[in-house]
Amino acid sequence: MTTEITKPAPPPPLRRPLRWLWMVAGGLSLALGVVGAFLPLLPTVPFVLLAAFCFSRGSERCERWLLEHPLFGPPVRQWREQRAVPLRAKQIASVMMAVSSALAAWWLPSPWRWMPALCCAGVALWLWRLPTAVARPRS
Repeated sequence: MTTEITKPAPPPPLRRPLRWLWMVAGGLSLALGVVGAFLPLLPTVPFVLLAAFCFSRGSERCERWLLEHPLFGPPVRQWREQRAVPLRAKQIASVMMAVSSALAAWWLPSPWRWMPALCCAGVALWLWRLPTAVARPRS
């Protein structure tokens, strides 16, 4: 009598509606990240990271496209490998949030004037508490 070793069954594929939900969430996150590249108050990298997470659940092809993208791919890969943010990205984000908060304080009416500054301060605190990525030598 021989004993047969069986491999565990792979997880069932996601149902189509759930995959589409992840794809839509990834697409919206990526769109917000692209808009954030042009609007100072809206961050880019967190939305791109969220898009990569959503695409990893919804579509291998979209996730691979994002990881191989020359502009969006490096921060996502660095986040996945090191769970860290480059110092330059922290500096640029902080300056942009400070400028945006100052402009918002100038233009917004009095009760809402400091709301962007409070949100940006929370994001900056979170950002600077993350580890700083170690720069790799270029090949």
